[in-house]
Amino acid sequence: MKIAIIHHGCAKNLIDTELMAGKLIERGHEVTLDAYATDADYIIVNTCSFIFDAEEESISSIFDMIDTGKRVIITGCLPQKHQKHLKKLISEAWGFIGTADIDKIADLIEADKEFYYVSEKPLCKYPENIKRAQITVGSSSYIKIAEGCNYSCGYCVIPKLRGKYISRPIENIVCEAKELANKGVNEIILIAQDTSCYGMDLYKKPSLDKLLYELDKIKNIGWIRVLYTYPTNFTNGLIKAYKEIDRVVKYIDIPLQHSHPDILKAMRRPVVNGLEFINKLRDEINNLAIRTTLITGYPTEEEKHFEHLYNFVKEAEFDRLGVFEFSKEKGTYAYNLKPQVPKKIKAKRKDLILKLQKEISNKLNEKMIGKKIPSIIETIQSDGLAIARTYKDAPDVDGLIFINTDKVLIPGDIYDVEVTSYSDYDLYGKI
Repeated sequence: MKIAIIHHGCAKNLIDTELMAGKLIERGHEVTLDAYATDADYIIVNTCSFIFDAEEESISSIFDMIDTGKRVIITGCLPQKHQKHLKKLISEAWGFIGTADIDKIADLIEADKEFYYVSEKPLCKYPENIKRAQITVGSSSYIKIAEGCNYSCGYCVIPKLRGKYISRPIENIVCEAKELANKGVNEIILIAQDTSCYGMDLYKKPSLDKLLYELDKIKNIGWIRVLYTYPTNFTNGLIKAYKEIDRVVKYIDIPLQHSHPDILKAMRRPVVNGLEFINKLRDEINNLAIRTTLITGYPTEEEKHFEHLYNFVKEAEFDRLGVFEFSKEKGTYAYNLKPQVPKKIKAKRKDLILKLQKEISNKLNEKMIGKKIPSIIETIQSDGLAIARTYKDAPDVDGLIFINTDKVLIPGDIYDVEVTSYSDYDLYGKI
């Protein structure tokens, strides 16, 4: 059979899509990313349900596919979140698979009958017996090191969608990294809902540092990047690994979400002194780039709380920053938390932070003029302009560096690029 696949959502969701594609290919089916392929027998829509806007995008895609007259299978977060309510709402769909059961995709399709396979209480465990069929081919590739989450943040539905935190064994992750390196991948990017919690279940202590040392033994990898670390399990051992392992990119992505203790408590997150924490990281690790994400307009956020957040951003001078307005999601603690912040105020606060961050970004970029910065080549345009990312930039969420050179550059290779100019969030350079 020929099966089309559409992907929505984050990098973790992307890996689920690749795992389903891998399973189908292993069973002899043809997989296409062309959703409108006329000869496709099924269309799989792997959905995102993290916030309302993501749900809308997934649902729009589903109905577009139903209009093609093909058999549509809805997988991932949307059916997991809404369960049988979604089945009633979209009765035209051929099948539904939740987050914990993607490994059954081939069996369910081959049964040739309508199905509903969504665990009421998901417990996601990475299907180690499936080889991913990579959708995105390039210089970098993600590796999921764990599933689920043990936190219960007030705004987040992930624990309900993915279940408890389950780490993958170190040897399995290393094996996958070796396979990717042998395919030409030069940057591996470790992801999980919380990467710094890695190993707590398997090894009884945070073990991301141990994993990094093992990955460093793979000689044909250029960069090892880590995303989604939390401050609570960012151990001294992990700081030591960042300092000692050259190939571990000096880039720490740490979603702090807010700075004020009152709001962190209302978010049901650990209360940490964010400024103290990032200053410690910068003191310990040379040339460190720090990225964070923040939420404006969380319920109970008053003007004094926002001022605290604004001043925190001003003082911290993050290298990279993402800001989101609070999204009210059913099934979360924050859904009924009062008082809710009006949408206009949420948006205004977000805009103020982004305006401040633009000033910070320009200030930091100006300091880069004349300096050389390690950068990985993404693509080379027909006019010879090379598009790359510096070590301070993760794919899709951060900036780029555009390179003019007469030299022959190879996508995936890492070069020292001299910065010649800049814009708000991007750099321009030469080799």
